[in-house]
Formats: sequence, C-alpha cells, structure tokens
Amino acid sequence: MAFETIAHHVDDGVLTVTLRRPEQLNAFTVTMADELEATFRTVNDDDSVRAVIVTGAGRAFCAGMALSTDGNVFGLDESCEPTLADMQDLSDPSLARVRDTGGRVTLAIHDCKKPVVAAINGPAVGIGATMTLAMDARLVSTKARFGLVFGRLGIVPEAASSWFLPRIVGLPRALDLALSADVLDADATVENGLATASYEPDQLLPAARELADRWTKGRSPVAVALARQMLRRNSSYDHPADAHRVDSLAMFWTSVGDGKEGVAAFLEKRSPEFTGRASAMPDFYDDWIDEAR
Repeated sequence: MAFETIAHHVDDGVLTVTLRRPEQLNAFTVTMADELEATFRTVNDDDSVRAVIVTGAGRAFCAGMALSTDGNVFGLDESCEPTLADMQDLSDPSLARVRDTGGRVTLAIHDCKKPVVAAINGPAVGIGATMTLAMDARLVSTKARFGLVFGRLGIVPEAASSWFLPRIVGLPRALDLALSADVLDADATVENGLATASYEPDQLLPAARELADRWTKGRSPVAVALARQMLRRNSSYDHPADAHRVDSLAMFWTSVGDGKEGVAAFLEKRSPEFTGRASAMPDFYDDWIDEAR
C-alpha cells in the first residue's frame, strides 16, 4: 500500500508504523485517520506480522488535529444534524463525516489481533494522546509530552477515550486529566499511569521492540490474539459466567490447535513450533467480536 502520512517497516515480524508529517509535528488529518484505520484492519490477516509499534517521525509523536485546514477542521459535515438513533449502525456510509475520525482509528486498534505498542518519542497532544490509549502499552521518551487538552478548545475527549482512559487510570484520575487539560512531561505521564516507563530517546524504540518480542516471539499467534481480545472484552461483561463461556471456547479450540504442540514441546523440553495463524481464527471468533461490539 502507498501512504501519504505514515510509513510501514517490517522487521522480523514486527511492523513499525511511523506517523510521517514531521514538518507539521505529525499533526493528524483525515487522510492519516484513513491510513491508520486501514493499517490496523489489514494487519489482522497479515501473518508475516506478529506485533505493531507506532511512533512519530522527527521530534514529535503527534501534535493533535491539524487545525489549519479549511471548513470543519475535524473533517465533519456541518450540514448534518445527527442524533443518537442515527449512530446505531456505525457501518452506515452516511455517517462517514459524522463519526469522529479518531474513534475510527482506536476502534480498529481495539479490534486488532496483534499487540500494539506506542513508542511516544515527543509531544502527543489531543488525538496524538488519545489514539495511544487503545494500544496495549505506552512507552515514552524523556522528551515526550502528553496532553488531553480538549477542555482548552471547547471540545470533548474523543477517539473513544472516555471508554479507554478510565480503564487505564481509574475514573477519578481520568476525570482530573480530562478536565484539567494539563500537558504532562514524561515523568508525570508515567506517574499518572498513562505510560509504563520513560527512556532516553535513543533507547525508546529498542525498548518497544523488546516488549513486542517478549509478548509475541515464539508464541502462538492465535493464542495471543485470543488472549488480547479476551482481556479487553471479557472484563466488561456483567457476570463472570459470560467470560467463562468465551474462555471455554478459546481453551477448547487452542487445546486442539497450537496447544497440542505447546504441551508436546514442554514435555520434550524443546521450543515449540506453532503453526496456527491469526488470519485463520477459530470459527466462534468473528461472531464473538461482532456480538461484543
């Protein structure tokens, strides 16, 4: 695929996605939203990729939405008058310029079968911050800044961050971060639970790569995909019996798939050679994901 605003590089199963508008501090555009959404949808069936790292070109990660464009800077159609009832079917083409562009990206990240690590190399503001909340880990450079600055602009947290943020830091802290609209330095970003650790700039991508490898190298792609989605979705059920139903199906199908090789390798004291593919998930998977949406 040819991209205007991002770049792809695959090395030993890890796809690094680089936001690539360095002169504009990688400011987010509708085109970037389209390219990121496509990336996280298509990577699901790319068995050459086992994990994804997202970072920025130049000195910024993403400075937020590009605010100098003509018309509605968020790419929305101001002639529409949408209601909550209109939003029921998110696949409806008529909602293309009603739906929040950042939310399209974070929902694609949420649905991804591969772990996603944010390597935040510089300022991450607005959508530059909220897009990372859908990722599985956030690592920051000592030069990073993290800002949920919507309150300063008279708008609201977007990119489904009202769902992701409280799950990461808890509701009281999420409220404080959203309403205070402060821009945090790297240490404060870690202290607030928004990132796991900070690194010197030249160590950031190696640390992200080390984490991606620790999670996925030598692992079953099917089991990784299932575990990622189970942890994201099952905790939202009203009763643990609902999680048990999914656990049971996932255990059954992995036990007759890569689980056989994993047990044999353990008993024979050798490294496993898994053959399962994330592009060929158990039959229940798509129904479960669709039901959980």
